[in-house]
Amino acid sequence: MRRALPAAALALLVLAAWELLVRLFTVPAFLLPGPVAIAWALWGSRDLLMAHAAPTAAEALSGFCCAVAAGVASGLLISRSQLAERALYPWLVASQTLPVIAIAPVLVTWFGYGPLPKVLVVVLFCFFPVTVATVDGLRSVDPDLVRLMRSFGAGPRRILLMVEAPAALPFLFGGLRLAATYSVVGAVVGEWVGSSRGLGFLMIQDKNQFEIARMFAEIALLSAMGVALFLLVALTQRMLAPWTLRSEEIRSRWKGGSRP
Repeated sequence: MRRALPAAALALLVLAAWELLVRLFTVPAFLLPGPVAIAWALWGSRDLLMAHAAPTAAEALSGFCCAVAAGVASGLLISRSQLAERALYPWLVASQTLPVIAIAPVLVTWFGYGPLPKVLVVVLFCFFPVTVATVDGLRSVDPDLVRLMRSFGAGPRRILLMVEAPAALPFLFGGLRLAATYSVVGAVVGEWVGSSRGLGFLMIQDKNQFEIARMFAEIALLSAMGVALFLLVALTQRMLAPWTLRSEEIRSRWKGGSRP
């Protein structure tokens, strides 16, 4: 709670200043509604917003899970094989130079207006950070520990489970937190290109109808989804790998000039 207090205080300050400036300068609601008008729009259209938020959340979560599975698998392959690294890694880097929003219409053309192209767009957004985090984590393993395990007769599988995976988890969860914030963006981009439901679709409808307050409410919901998925990843890290949080705390204390 103490760590969250500064962020909460800053948010309240920004919202109060926003509402004050809108009322003071009488800004039209169709240009910039105040937080109070946005809250009323959120409450008044709660049923409609929840109905469209469900498919967006499902697309973001499905694409995120698929990207995690594919990213971890490709990261393992790249870290295990120099041939795979030379063949795949340059193409992975080159793929990040392609604008996903330009690829999304092609996916809609191929797979229609269902949820599949939106999930694929989310995968394109989230796949790269998970792959890079997995590769960097597996390469950060102390080689002396690997040699020690081999001296005791451990095979590649046992070394992976007992040495490499625990060492890679801090890097992997860092990539997962980054991918979690991208997943909602990917779902909205897919819905902008072609969809009949979802918050991205509803935002386009509200923009054309000048429902600006409700459009801001939809942005707030999308932000809440991203934060919730980020916190879910953090909670998973705390449950499955609490030692990684302890190591991050020790590093932060050393950077602050105090001993852990």
